[in-house]
Amino acid sequence: MLGNENQVHGNGDHGNLAPEHRGHGNEAQGHDIPGPFGQEPDEGKGAIRKTTVRYLVRLIRDGGVPKLVLTAAVLLSVVSSAAGLVVPLLTGGLIDHFQADTFQPVSVAMLIALFVLQAVAGGVSYYMLSYAGHQTVNRIRKRLWDRVLALPVPFFDRHRSAETMSRITNDTNEIRTLITDHLVAFFSNALTVAGAVALLFYLDWQMTLIILLAVPLGFGLLMPIGGKMYKISLGMYGELARLAASLTQVIAEIRLVKASNAEPRERAGGHAKMDNLYRYGMKEAKIYAVLTPLMTMVMVMLLVVIIGYGGVRVSSGALSAGELVSFMLLLFQTMFPFTQFATFYSQAQKVMGATERIRLILESEPETDGGGLPVPPGHHDLVFRDVTFAYREGEPVLRGVSLTIPARRVTALVGPSGSGKTTIFSLIERFYLPDEGTILFGDTPVERFSLAAWRKKIGYVSQESPLMAGTIRDNIVYGREDGVSEAEMVETAKLAYAHDFISALPQGYDTEVGERGIRLSGGQRQRVAIARALLRNPDILLLDEATANLDSDSEHEVQKALRNLMADRTTIVIAHRLSTVVNADRIIVVEHGRVTGCGTHEELLRTHPSYAEWARKQLRAGAAGE
Repeated sequence: MLGNENQVHGNGDHGNLAPEHRGHGNEAQGHDIPGPFGQEPDEGKGAIRKTTVRYLVRLIRDGGVPKLVLTAAVLLSVVSSAAGLVVPLLTGGLIDHFQADTFQPVSVAMLIALFVLQAVAGGVSYYMLSYAGHQTVNRIRKRLWDRVLALPVPFFDRHRSAETMSRITNDTNEIRTLITDHLVAFFSNALTVAGAVALLFYLDWQMTLIILLAVPLGFGLLMPIGGKMYKISLGMYGELARLAASLTQVIAEIRLVKASNAEPRERAGGHAKMDNLYRYGMKEAKIYAVLTPLMTMVMVMLLVVIIGYGGVRVSSGALSAGELVSFMLLLFQTMFPFTQFATFYSQAQKVMGATERIRLILESEPETDGGGLPVPPGHHDLVFRDVTFAYREGEPVLRGVSLTIPARRVTALVGPSGSGKTTIFSLIERFYLPDEGTILFGDTPVERFSLAAWRKKIGYVSQESPLMAGTIRDNIVYGREDGVSEAEMVETAKLAYAHDFISALPQGYDTEVGERGIRLSGGQRQRVAIARALLRNPDILLLDEATANLDSDSEHEVQKALRNLMADRTTIVIAHRLSTVVNADRIIVVEHGRVTGCGTHEELLRTHPSYAEWARKQLRAGAAGE
């Protein structure tokens, strides 16, 4: 039997057929769809693979890292490191001269100048590194955002929106931290260590060999810990993304939560995800709790050995007191970079985990533009020929559907929930491509047209008529690439019967509508959506029974606006009310993914038992409501 539907374009069908739940929006999320971020990846193409250093370097390079700025920052860092290496030698010379009762003001002046040079070069280098890091990440974020906007609707069926947002914000920030705080500092520290070791050999090669014995021990501590940090990073960012997705969903539907007394459930769910994130944080803390003291212990032990052995060398006359001070200062300059190497290694492993998640987006295939043909002007019939489609393999939603939607006529789609009506809308808009069969506009398959040009030809008004956060003006002109004059916008609003209520608002067209248009009533949102569709001036109009959830006064106003919108256009309506069906030029009955009837209201009453039964139920419901 044909039933009352509650389909919402963009959210799928809430009926009894599971594949229809996939729809083309957020309702699909979490319903038997593998591979959300942070969980088990999809098999095959797009699955998370272990990121290599080469891919991270390519990602940073493709992000447009400013090479001149980075080069200048490296050179200044080299200058700062070189100045730092000279300071110990000058200090040692001063101490030896003090012992000889001679004072050299020139050496003191040079020492002060080196301190100033080191501070200035280090400060400017840090600023330039910050500039390079922020600019590179800004470009990577723009590249990610461009790719997200170009991804097909099935991608968003599989991945929750907040998780995708986390890739653009949180994961890219880890790359910025690596560039700004660690990457060039790593190379300057390496230069410092190399120069310091050379000078240490020059001062006393025997003590230098003792120092070098600690290097294998340090690397032996770092290597196994790095692998653990990589795994923890993957889990932590996955959990962070899931927490963000959950919080976003609950906050967006806070009225439903409160009306359902679901605060305890959501509180428990949020606490559980926060506890998971806390556990990952503690795992990371345990690694640092082991790594930092171990590295410090190695350095302190080394320092004690060097001081003891150096004292012996000074007492024997093999080394002067000034040379020992120079040696100790240089040793300190090698100790700090070694601790920085440990931090850099841990951060690099975290960035590898973040980059894997970024890579999944960047390597996902964008929407194809088809043949790129221009859409022919004017009106033509829209024809489905043996179209079969499934959201999941083996579970077809449409089965060999053949139908014709005549140009400049009103065609109503009726059928039970889950029968495939919303899917027909999705295929017309090319959110998905048919698995079999063809959709023609005139004599040309629609997939051969330019995607942007084809969608420009289509207008859509749903039951809920979602609005974007912003003003009423922003929502009416939304999607228009060319400029819209005030007079044109006002005239469109009048045709949509929206101008009067907008003018009555304190800020008029500059009134903020709130998130998802929550500050407007249902009828007001509908009329704003109709004005937006009118301003697009589409040839093909898709209506998901725009008056189904309105009171009688609002329905009357919206019906008048719809008559203006439907005039001289090819209109397809997902019908929920008998009044819509009776006035349609053609009615197509869809049941269980197949077209089971086509004709006018009178013809189907005579020839289609399911339709006739549905019509009788509608009449009884209407009589009961009077």
